[in-house]
Amino acid sequence: MDAKRRDNNGVLLRDGESQRSDGKYQFRFTDITGERRTVYANTLNELRKKEKKIQKVVDDRLNYGEGVCNVLDLVKRYLATKQGVRYNTQVGYNFVTNLLEKEDFCYRKIADIRVSDAKLWFIKMHNDGKGYSTLTSIKGVVRPAFEMAVEEDILRKNPFTFGLTKVVPNDSQKRIALDETQLELWMNFLRNDKHYSKYYDEFVVLLGTGMRISEFCGLTKQDLDFENRKIRVERQLIRDRHDNYLIEDTKTECGRRFIPMTDEVFIALKNIVNKRPKVKVEYIISGFSGFLTLDKERKPKVALHYEKYCQWGMYKYRKLFPDQPLPVITPHVFRHTFCTNMANAGMDPKALQYVMGHADIGVTMNVYTHARYDHAANQMLQITRKSENVENTAI
Repeated sequence: MDAKRRDNNGVLLRDGESQRSDGKYQFRFTDITGERRTVYANTLNELRKKEKKIQKVVDDRLNYGEGVCNVLDLVKRYLATKQGVRYNTQVGYNFVTNLLEKEDFCYRKIADIRVSDAKLWFIKMHNDGKGYSTLTSIKGVVRPAFEMAVEEDILRKNPFTFGLTKVVPNDSQKRIALDETQLELWMNFLRNDKHYSKYYDEFVVLLGTGMRISEFCGLTKQDLDFENRKIRVERQLIRDRHDNYLIEDTKTECGRRFIPMTDEVFIALKNIVNKRPKVKVEYIISGFSGFLTLDKERKPKVALHYEKYCQWGMYKYRKLFPDQPLPVITPHVFRHTFCTNMANAGMDPKALQYVMGHADIGVTMNVYTHARYDHAANQMLQITRKSENVENTAI
């Protein structure tokens, strides 16, 4: 019996293994559909590596089907179904996966997780110092992973359907808009500073259009219609951690839009085009060229450039004007400020939603409602003071 189960070198073969007359090895097995399959290899070592991969697939399927797989394996299985996502989305998935790999909770069997277990885990992570936005990202991946298991009848109930704010406090910093005084201080600094004045027009465009910074970086000269005074927005320019440039669609389908040029934006864009460095060969990314803003290496600028301008610009500003403090300024603050200013000026919410490129008007209204309240409160205060002045004068 053993003689038939050994190869030409006398090594004992396992069930399903055999050596052919040409010296090659094969392994026969039944796949998950019940069909007989065969894999081949030149050496027994290679064959057994293939067997190990086959067995892992079988074990993973059996474990998942029986609810035996752990939380981390479930999340990885879920993310494996999310193919073709945007670069930034994939970065977010990798960020969450790396965090989960360090959590003991994620090595527990999914069938053993109860709602109280899930809540206590988030409380533990919050106490460990993880911010609310990080916890939101984690829940945004774990909840749908468990929902997948429920839909496939692996689990009866999803333990992650609870509201996060009912478990941990939302201590994240709210986005702020610069008020008139703050905006004037910052823009005056940019305009008059010997170094940062070169970026002034670019910040004027950000402030006057509300574009996402990646959308602004994706603009080419062909996207500017000076005759009709409008800007075509239809792409984002991103650079990954390997310094590779990527062209992606706008964040949502509603992100494809035209934005009117105000007089200030019109002048700023003209300045940007006129001051744009002359290049012998244009940088081409996914068929697009003629990008509006270039760095010192004559490559298209990306979000990181403007984040650094803000970071180092604020450092210099604080040294020069310690008695006139400003909040933390980022490129996105200009987008939020634009939205707030337009809302305060009475722009129709649906029109503002279009210009901002928001897919959900709820996002616009969150800014709009807050802005209108502040504006209304200020107006009421002014009216009240005027009324009091009139009464005092009459007396």
